[in-house]
Amino acid sequence: MTRRTYTLLALAGSAGLLLGALYFQYFRGLPPCQLCYWQRYGHFGALGFGAIALLIPSRILLGLGALAALSSALVGIFHSGVERKWWDGLKSCTAPSIEGLTPAEALEAIMNAPMVPCDQIPWELFGLSMANYNVFASAAIAGLFVLAAKSR
Repeated sequence: MTRRTYTLLALAGSAGLLLGALYFQYFRGLPPCQLCYWQRYGHFGALGFGAIALLIPSRILLGLGALAALSSALVGIFHSGVERKWWDGLKSCTAPSIEGLTPAEALEAIMNAPMVPCDQIPWELFGLSMANYNVFASAAIAGLFVLAAKSR
């Protein structure tokens, strides 16, 4: 395949992930948490670098597109671990535990909790969350950018 084809596939992948995220947000009623938004940012970067690389052929731009997509995969790994309770999430993103609190303290913790906590899995398929799927898809998109950079 040609560099242009790999680049177009990578762009289609990033656009598809962003459109999928918007579908779940607006048509399935699943508002994103802070880490969900952060996962999107890498794909906005990948789209920008990839689009410019189509106009101005540059391995550097394709490499930056790969890094942008890879950044989304890395945030997805972190988010997956937060969802699975393997490690703590961000203070601004994780629902507090109300175990052992008085009713007044529990109410206070709930009222100060983020609107959409990052440590809850709102949707999954075959035991994998959206963050899990994003890791695999973003890594594949980064691979497409690398293949584009290596091709003629």
